[in-house]
Amino acid sequence: MYISTMKSIRLSDLPFRHHLLLAVMVLFISCSTDDPDRIIIINDSVLSFILEDEVQPNPSGYAPLSAKILVETSENTRVTMRVLGKNGAKSDVVKAFDTLAQNHEIAVHGLYANTNNLVELTFYNASNTLMGTQQYQIQTAELITDMPLINIEQAKQDKMAPGMTLVSYFGHAGNALPQRPFIFDSYGDIRWYLDFSASPTFGQLFYDDGMERLANGNFYFGFGNFLGGDSPNANIIYEIDMFGTILNSWDMPGYGFHHEVHEKPNGNFLISVNKLGAATIEDYIIEIDRTTGEIINEWNLNESLDNTRKTLTNNIVDWIHVNAVTYDPLDNSIIVSRRTQGVIKLSNNNEVIWIMSAHKDWGTSGKGIDLNQFLLQPLDDMGNPINDSNVLNGDVNHPDFEWNWYQHAPQIKADGNIFIFDNGDNRNFVGNNYSRAVEYKIDEVNRTIQQTWQYGKEREGETYSRIVSDVDYLEANSNVLFSAGAVVFNGAEYGKAIEVDHTTKEVLFEATIVPPIAIFAITFHRTERLPLYPESQ
Repeated sequence: MYISTMKSIRLSDLPFRHHLLLAVMVLFISCSTDDPDRIIIINDSVLSFILEDEVQPNPSGYAPLSAKILVETSENTRVTMRVLGKNGAKSDVVKAFDTLAQNHEIAVHGLYANTNNLVELTFYNASNTLMGTQQYQIQTAELITDMPLINIEQAKQDKMAPGMTLVSYFGHAGNALPQRPFIFDSYGDIRWYLDFSASPTFGQLFYDDGMERLANGNFYFGFGNFLGGDSPNANIIYEIDMFGTILNSWDMPGYGFHHEVHEKPNGNFLISVNKLGAATIEDYIIEIDRTTGEIINEWNLNESLDNTRKTLTNNIVDWIHVNAVTYDPLDNSIIVSRRTQGVIKLSNNNEVIWIMSAHKDWGTSGKGIDLNQFLLQPLDDMGNPINDSNVLNGDVNHPDFEWNWYQHAPQIKADGNIFIFDNGDNRNFVGNNYSRAVEYKIDEVNRTIQQTWQYGKEREGETYSRIVSDVDYLEANSNVLFSAGAVVFNGAEYGKAIEVDHTTKEVLFEATIVPPIAIFAITFHRTERLPLYPESQ
């Protein structure tokens, strides 16, 4: 049973900027010991065709800046939802729901924390004629104390790639788990996040590389065990919606998840894994059939590479530390980032195609194949081979070329070039400490590599991240999102998300993300620029 109290909202109190208000709404806020967060809306002066409506703040319990509005209309309607922003129309969140129906379940994302948010629903009939706009106020709580401070150093709205910034966040005060992804806008306001503290499944969530968006618009991630933990919900790939509700899951019997899960164009998953019971770790890739859940392929890197090469590590167990895998549709191959062994391209049959790494100390693979034949030959800006052995071996840099060091996040551009985040840890075997977003052109026939673009070296220590981090080439407008996730500089710990123009290297957007306390000096693993609402939904 609900006990109701009334709160009246006067027309003069509401900042109407977008549509003519056709009705004044009266809210009845109802509470129940069974469901204390539920709000029942009963409108005295509502649009005549609205029969019933109800607001459900944070219906899943995991998405504090989200809500649902349930609306029944007397005839078929389409709805456009708008969350009014604090910084003018560019900070509004707008989503058109194309379904023509009488009963609507409107997903509201993009609310502000600790705010009485104003949300508009605009209705259109079957002929796409405007019928009217109804407004709702949705009060949210303060952000949880674990969330970071976001400082916007630069935001050139007219040049930036559209959307908001998804952060796969690590930095938390107190307990490190669960990890909490969030999305912030170009003004530095967090507009969405997930808090799984009360979740029976994700209460100890460790998602490593973090969450990314599937082609169908939902989020997906792998759940790994943190520091040798044994959560029964780990070693599983999950698909969730923006409320944090589990939609699908895929387990991987015989393997343990770490770092990366990547969606192939056909929907299958490429996953970097440990093989349970093996003497080494982080040196297998598997493919899971999205439909059947069957493991249909395995790449054992002990066979294709040399697990005795100790040039950048003396760790005989974690000898390679795979931190990313991506798919090349041109030849059905995979590209694997191996923190201490460079970047490698492998065929679907686990055969080496090329190796992007300093040439020092390469031997034979586990299959007895000489790996030196797969090493890429660097070229200068004029396309001439660089044959200085000191450059080839990585002891020094060439003015036109530098090798990748402890890299992350390879991405294949539409033109075939490869972007990576070159962390720079132990650069030239001595540690020239700067990180770069770097683009390489690879000629697979002649096995050559040419550096065509870089950014970050000039920023030196302020964007140096020896671990984690990400780079994305934004095909929509040819900008580059450079994300240094674990910066320790001048006594401060933070992450940087920087968008630069690929042609001019002009900084178009820069945000510094400062957690209350960083876990292992990590603020985040990756960031992504994306629309708050997926275009496919």
